[in-house]
Amino acid sequence: QKEDWPMHKLECSAMCAFGQNWNPSETVRLTARILAKQKTHPERTQSEQLLAVKEFESHLDKLDNEKRELIQNDIAALHHFYSKHLEYPDNAALVVLFAQVNCNGFTIEDEELSHLGSAIFPDVALMNHSCCPNVIVTYKGTLAEVRAVKEIEPGEEVFTSYIDLLYPTEDRNDRLRDSYFFNCDCRECITKEKDKEKVEIRKLNDPPSAETVRDMVKYARNVIEEFRRAKHYKYILCLTLNPLALLEICEFSLDKMGAVFEDSNVYMLHMMYQAMGVCLYVQDWEGALRYGQKIIRPYSKHYPSYSLNVASMWLKLGRLYMALENRTAGVKALKRAIAIMEVAHGKDHPYISEIKKELEDH
Repeated sequence: QKEDWPMHKLECSAMCAFGQNWNPSETVRLTARILAKQKTHPERTQSEQLLAVKEFESHLDKLDNEKRELIQNDIAALHHFYSKHLEYPDNAALVVLFAQVNCNGFTIEDEELSHLGSAIFPDVALMNHSCCPNVIVTYKGTLAEVRAVKEIEPGEEVFTSYIDLLYPTEDRNDRLRDSYFFNCDCRECITKEKDKEKVEIRKLNDPPSAETVRDMVKYARNVIEEFRRAKHYKYILCLTLNPLALLEICEFSLDKMGAVFEDSNVYMLHMMYQAMGVCLYVQDWEGALRYGQKIIRPYSKHYPSYSLNVASMWLKLGRLYMALENRTAGVKALKRAIAIMEVAHGKDHPYISEIKKELEDH
């Protein structure tokens, strides 16, 4: 608290005053801190050596009415929760700032890819997106670190990925257009060479028609979008109220899609991952392990090498095996996680020390 006091003093009294009613979104909290930082540091900060926050792209002209309305809601929340402690620019400037934060923010996650928070790293935001990235961004405390995961030739552009790369080309580009307002033209998006195995169809004596497959893909996308919106708008409260109802939704979707899709199909994997999350939440370790075992091989095939998604799945599996006293399988899985994380996080990262300690303690 002492270390962060210059920033935290803005919210401390408000948090105390509002008590349980203190609930600004992460974007609002982040924007409040940016405004505070700009007041205390009118000059560039250490993280703005190459790009200043004021130079961020906002894509203001591309915002639809729904996005503009969400920004106005955030502005209202900013005024509501911080009014005594912040000096605000006018509404138009706040709209630009929120649009900039939405386009350039980073989601901070732990070693199992559980959400920790949001941040901006201006210099890191300079990197463009590719679905075949040559670097990965990981976090050490409040520091963002960028590491190469492929050979990068002098003069070659450095690319990271802005999105989850599990899905087929059309889905990835829908997501990029919705959040970042562009289409990707990387090799993966032009060739679409992984799409067929990502949307693998069951090998049946009487194969499903093209129309049946199309309808099932549409159904799968809708279910995934509902889950995404639920997380975004915090309706996932139903998880805390009735996690088993959520598990039933996952199992129903898996049964329905399983009539057409193979288990290695990315839409099946998405629902298995959600189901695994619910099992972990209710401490059904055997159930979580069953889903994880089905997920890991296809993940390794669909994701790029050194994917954090694959590392986190090996890590979850390793910890589950250990909890269920299958040490041999646990050690093997944790070592697979470490091998990826040493490249993505660096060998001296605290997460790796923790996992090595887990291995010793077992």
